[in-house]
Amino acid sequence: MVHNGIEYGDMQLICEAYALMLHVLGMDCHAMHEVFKRWNGGVLDSYLVEITADILAMNDTDGAPLVDKILDTAGQKGTGKWTGITALDLGVPLTLIGESVFARVLSSLKDERVRAAKVLGPRPNLPTPSDIDACVDALRDALYASKIISYAQGFMLMKEAAKEQGWDLDYGAIALMWRGGCIIRSTFLGNIRDAYDNNAELENLAQDAFFAEALKAAEAGWRKAVMLAVEHGIPAPAFASALSYFDGYRSERLPANLLQAQRDYFGAHTYERLDSPRGKHFHTDWAGTGGKVSSTTYDV
Repeated sequence: MVHNGIEYGDMQLICEAYALMLHVLGMDCHAMHEVFKRWNGGVLDSYLVEITADILAMNDTDGAPLVDKILDTAGQKGTGKWTGITALDLGVPLTLIGESVFARVLSSLKDERVRAAKVLGPRPNLPTPSDIDACVDALRDALYASKIISYAQGFMLMKEAAKEQGWDLDYGAIALMWRGGCIIRSTFLGNIRDAYDNNAELENLAQDAFFAEALKAAEAGWRKAVMLAVEHGIPAPAFASALSYFDGYRSERLPANLLQAQRDYFGAHTYERLDSPRGKHFHTDWAGTGGKVSSTTYDV
């Protein structure tokens, strides 16, 4: 199930790179074929990147690119949805795969999207960037970094499930198995195997030295790709959610302190303090009318 969830993420990330090349950089299918073919010879070497290059090279009987004639509504069998539901049940922030599932759902609203386009108008009409090669490199970085985040989240989910179920999972062996012949097979999975061979108790792939350096090296291009999408009105939910997770995961302090104050204000749900031991909860009568009675606490 997690394999298929990651597959949803990989496919959505590739589609977002394709959309940005097509609508922002003005590249035709032949040019995009050459890019994906080149990418398949580097860190993005994988079955899905390989077949994307093949798809972009395929013409219809009239000589026009076949992919341009395919209706833009994506199907699904449910494994991505199950992955997301399981992540919610286990409290794992599986953001990228979740966005990938919702992107397919949104694509299925074809007739409604056509009507909405007439009401809401077209996306911003900005000039094509002059630095096409630099933008393509930024898309490569965004695809690679987002892919790292997606796999990190998938392995987090398996780790949490193992903890709850009492499983003894060999994460390096799982990566090696997937590399052997699955749809998400890639050279990248060998790096994951190495990460868990180096540290079987690794909390998150992003903390492995190899992947941490890869994320930092790709960060500037990753941000550029997301900004291109936002500026030009191209939906890139997987790129953006992966970047938000990256920024959140490396933040020592998040605005959840305000969120906890809000919860305590309207529901007396209590909060912990920085100057007290973890597990000790406090309640404030914020409005001066609620008294000292607090709600019970529990963790989801």
